[in-house]
This record gives sequence, structure tokens and C-alpha cells, in this order.
Amino acid sequence: MPSRQIRETVAALMPRAQSELAELVAFQSVADFAQYPKSESEAAARWVADALRAEGFTDVALLDTPDGTQSVYGFLPGPEGAPTVLLYAHYDVQPPLDEAAWVSPPFELVERDGRWYGRGAADCKGGVLMHLLALRALKADGGVPVSVKFIAEGSEEQGTGGLERYAEAHPELLRADSIVIGDSGNFRVGMPTVTSTLRGMTMLRVQVDTLEGNLHSGQFGGAAPDALGALIRVLDSLRGEDGSTTVDGLDGEQTWDGLQYPEDAFRGDAKVLDGVELIGSGTVADRIWARPAVTVLGIDCPPVLGATPSVQAGARALISLRVPPGVDAAEATKLLSAHLEAHIPWGARLRVDQIGQGQPFRADTASPAYAAMAEAMRVAYPGEEMQYAGQGGSIPLCNTLAALYPQAEILLIGLSEPEAQIHAVNESVSPDELERLSVTEALFLRKYAVGKTS
Repeated sequence: MPSRQIRETVAALMPRAQSELAELVAFQSVADFAQYPKSESEAAARWVADALRAEGFTDVALLDTPDGTQSVYGFLPGPEGAPTVLLYAHYDVQPPLDEAAWVSPPFELVERDGRWYGRGAADCKGGVLMHLLALRALKADGGVPVSVKFIAEGSEEQGTGGLERYAEAHPELLRADSIVIGDSGNFRVGMPTVTSTLRGMTMLRVQVDTLEGNLHSGQFGGAAPDALGALIRVLDSLRGEDGSTTVDGLDGEQTWDGLQYPEDAFRGDAKVLDGVELIGSGTVADRIWARPAVTVLGIDCPPVLGATPSVQAGARALISLRVPPGVDAAEATKLLSAHLEAHIPWGARLRVDQIGQGQPFRADTASPAYAAMAEAMRVAYPGEEMQYAGQGGSIPLCNTLAALYPQAEILLIGLSEPEAQIHAVNESVSPDELERLSVTEALFLRKYAVGKTS
């Protein structure tokens, strides 16, 4: 049977996929060029471009996007009259954070306990390999039945919008009948899941100044306004007593009606320490998929080691606000900025700079592409039915694509299930999930092509 051939081909390709993923993970492609060499990202982009050429893609190009990064584009023509499917992933990654906390080096793919560990293994260099495996399986079983556009972004993790702005300036480039975003994940390993909503995001850098320079805390402390103390006060105003996000004027009572996330399961996935309470109210699904969530990502202040007895003259923080579907990210940004200005204590000087922003997303799950995906997942995951879940993270490109191509059907799948621990230390990917989702995507492309041409 065709589906059996697809499964057998993908299984046979897995050793090659592991080797290729190791090559791709080795690039330190963090799109923050103040921390990591731009050459590492450029080398990763060239790797993806070479992989596309090897698979017969034409018009392969490195696109210089407005944020100074490169996206990789390629086109694989299909049979005459076939629909066009856009496959998306990103090759940039988050910084490894505390490298000493990694069991194995972050930019080295290491197999351990049935998983492959390395920064970007799941998010989202594994997504690049998932697309390649699906296409290879189809080529070995009669050919790819659709025309394929492939785009690999180079700055998704930074939220700087390079590909979004490029797509807006070149609207025909990514036009497709269906779009598969390979940057989400199953709700659980072995539970086939499409992500139907994404929270948007706004990111602000906050600078607080109170003095011309630091002062001796013994001589001036108690009357001199402490900038770090002022920053702590204003950041604390963003949360209620239970930890709920409390931005003046921003609705925080939305609910999630779909697949639920048991609290015990969430505690285990998040590795919450014994005795520590979860924050917020409502169900876990309400909190992480349907409501806004503020996070202080970092604070610039003196480290404990080497600190002096001084009243701080200035301090700054980086704040992220996740925005649920139904809320405009630009309006949320205005509300967050106004809240900070209203709650800054002691007349301290406040400067707020917007660093990034992306709109939330809600998919049309009634479209034919979702029926094809459900059928494909049923075959790739025997005995399981496709589930719909939200995702608290943001993929700003989704809304850009939805706006540019309102008739396109957009689906989100991927390798970032909870055990993957994306953005954290010891990120990993399940090779079983990579194999099954590659089978899923291949079967989807075949079923989608039949449905669109019949």
C-alpha cells in the first residue's frame, strides 16, 4: 500500500536525517549578532540552500531581509494543475543560556535515552529535516504530487520581522493554496496535534533613571531614589497577588474551550518544584493559550558577585507580553506602555522602547486541508485521532501570511512537544516524532493533492 511504502522509506532515511540534523545543529545560528557571529547564521542558511538544490528545487535564493538576516527560498515544481503548498521552518535558534547546565554541548547533536539533544533539534532545525524527509519519501514513491515552495526563516526567535517585511514587499513570492508551518508540536509524544491558535507577542525594553550617578548607600540610602527599586516596583505592578497578568485595560478573563491541559501534567512538563504554586487563575489551558501573560525576560543591574553598597542610578529590563487571539498586539503594546508610565514610582524617569511585536493567530480548522491532515495523522499514528490545541508561543509570520493570502489554508505541526524543552537547556527532539510527522506530512501532501484536483 502507498502509505506503507512512505513509512518504510522514511524509516530507512532516519540515519541520514540524524547525520544531517547534526550538521545543522552545529551552526551557532543565533540571530543576535551582538552575541554570535553572523557568519554562523549565514553558514546555516547556505546549508539549507544546498539541501534544497540537492532535492531538485529551482530558484533557490538567499533572501536578504530588512532585519539584516537571510531567509532561504526554493521552488519545486509539481505536476501541471497541482496545488501549491508552502512549507515553513526556521534555522535560527535561541541562545543556549547556561551552557554549563547542558549535559552535552548545546551545538552538538547527541543521542541519549532515545532522544537527540542539541539547540534547535526540535525548534526548528528538526522542522527543516521533517520537510525534507517528507519530500524524499514522496519522490521515492512516485513523485511529489504538489508544487512546493520552501521558506526557512533566519530570525524567527528574535521577533524582528525580517521575513514578514520581505513577504509584504514581495507578495507573490510565498503565495500558496496551503501553508504548513513546521514550528509547533504535538500536545504529547504520540498524540497527533495541530495548533489552531497562537498568542501574539510584544516585547519592550524599559529603562528607569533616578540619579546622575550611583551613590553610597550609607550616606544617601533612605532618601535617594533607587532606580533598581523603582524598576522592581513597576514590574511588580504587572501581576496580581495570584500571579495573574494585570495590565490596566487589558482583558485577562478569556477561556479555552478545546483540549484541556491537566494541572498535574503541566507541573511535570514545566518541572515546577515541589511545593511551588502555579500562577494565575482558571484552567491551565486558559492561562497559557487564551489569556495574556507577561514575563520579565531580563534585568540589567549589578550582579551579586562584586556588588558594592550603592544606590543605583539606573536600571533596565526586557519585558515580553504574550497576547491571545482576539486582542490586537499593537493595542496591547499601547496598554502595556501606558501601564508602566502610570505605575512608575517616585517620579522616576521612564523610557520604553519597543523591540518586537507579532499578532496572534487563529486557524480556520473547517478547511479541507484540515480534513486531509486528520486523515494523514490517523494513518501515521495508528489508533489516534488528530487533536486541536493552542500554543502560548508566537509565530508572527502566520498573521502576515493570513493577511497576504486570505484564501490559503494554514496548518501548524511540528516537533516541539513538552519533552523537547525548547528554549531551555538540554533541548531535544524525539526521533520517533520526527519519523511519524515526516510520514504525516508526506501523506498529507498526497491526500491534499488528490482533494484539490479531484
